[in-house]
Amino acid sequence: MTRVKRGSTARRYRRDILDFASGSRGAHSRLFRTANQQERRALAYAYVDRNNRKREFRRLWIARINAAARKNGITYSSMIHNLFENQIFLNRKTLAQVATPDAYCSSRPIRKINSEKD
Repeated sequence: MTRVKRGSTARRYRRDILDFASGSRGAHSRLFRTANQQERRALAYAYVDRNNRKREFRRLWIARINAAARKNGITYSSMIHNLFENQIFLNRKTLAQVATPDAYCSSRPIRKINSEKD
């Protein structure tokens, strides 16, 4: 079998791993083996938390919409139901952005629902 000399390739691979782990503390940023484990764990957490971020933001938007809805004397669930019933298709992110800064603007969709009910 022929001999494979991969000194420069191995050095570059190890350097890339150590560069990735450069912000870590202790041996995780200095020793290749622990840095390699740290990189794998970090990438696994990053993958999971990209999905968790979507979950957390949805919870935040719902809490903001609920607060704005209760100021106008209606619950979150009935507000969402009435919005869909009246074919007002605003997603929760948009509703939360409308609800947060201005109380008058946040009550407009609710007033529109109530006026169509009467």
